[in-house]
Amino acid sequence: MKSVGVVETRFLDLPGPLPLDRGRTLSGVRVAYETYGTLSPARDNVILVCHALSGDAHAAGIAATPPEESTRDGFGAGPAVKGIGWWDGMIGPGKAFDTDRFFVVSTNLLGGCRGTTGPGSINPETSAAYGPDFPVITVADMVRCERAFLDQLGIERLAAVAGGSLGGMQALQWAVTYPDQVDAIVVIASTHALQPQGVAWNAIARESILRDPDWQGGRYYGTGRAPEAGMGVARMVGHITYLSAPGLAGKFGRRLQDGDDLRYTITEPEFEVESYLRHQAASFVRRFDANTYLYTSRALTYFDLARGSTLVKALESIEARTLLISFSSDWLYPPTASLEIEAALTELGKPVECHVIDAPYGHDCFLLEEARQTPIVRRFLNR
Repeated sequence: MKSVGVVETRFLDLPGPLPLDRGRTLSGVRVAYETYGTLSPARDNVILVCHALSGDAHAAGIAATPPEESTRDGFGAGPAVKGIGWWDGMIGPGKAFDTDRFFVVSTNLLGGCRGTTGPGSINPETSAAYGPDFPVITVADMVRCERAFLDQLGIERLAAVAGGSLGGMQALQWAVTYPDQVDAIVVIASTHALQPQGVAWNAIARESILRDPDWQGGRYYGTGRAPEAGMGVARMVGHITYLSAPGLAGKFGRRLQDGDDLRYTITEPEFEVESYLRHQAASFVRRFDANTYLYTSRALTYFDLARGSTLVKALESIEARTLLISFSSDWLYPPTASLEIEAALTELGKPVECHVIDAPYGHDCFLLEEARQTPIVRRFLNR
């Protein structure tokens, strides 16, 4: 299938302050975004794609200015396609989100570090980076920012909102917050609330950053020191949660990275899986900001559609058709979560379909199993 080609990330400044859930407002918000396909004259063919925790606006095609490290690293794209979008296999002519039919929009979420205003951005009140002075944000704030951004493009209604992981949470929030503005949502490897085990692993990842002396209370910008060690450990922890035991065994087993003999060292990696994790950590710290990780991880953990209520009650307002896709080996966002959403929507008489794909790669399946997701998504959108 064809690619959308070379793509340039663009930027848009919101004209007014953005209200946030915790009672604060944020002024001077800039949003990084990309678009693929052609907007119809009626502006009724728009699909908003929302990214996961460590993603960005570059979802498809080849970046006009490829970054040093890509969000696609580690997901099978390989070094020969440097600068490829993180969901390139799903967006383009004839793909799941068919750009021959749809106008696909991808933004970097609020609080990001890849072009959208976040803790590393300059606070207009102090002329210094926000750092820990950046307001605490929620998934609802991210969605509110996306809504304000689309208003500036003159897009009132969405044919669909789609995303995996944290992106799927945003899709659910869109359907709840703006029920009359969304025709369909595609929620992949996601949930209405993170499981306690996921909350715990996220806490460990954040602690590794907070306990790095180079974090400096979040005011490390311009000091020449950043919490790279803590960030690296956070990435290692996070990456393991995205995988599965069978997937790790199949990819690495207990193979040594250098010959057949153990060297019996306590400092250097000896197994292939250890070197793999160190590589993931090293590439991640070169492209991601520690404070953004803290803020985004917190927003993901806070997300709970049924807080103080029931899931059925929380989903009452949804009018969008809902597609849920989960993966058998994903223990971080397990299929049971999708089945709970399906049951609640079915009880409400809402249109929903749910698919569980049997695959061994854990949470990363939503990035690796594109070929198996594509026909499901295409059929759903073609209805």
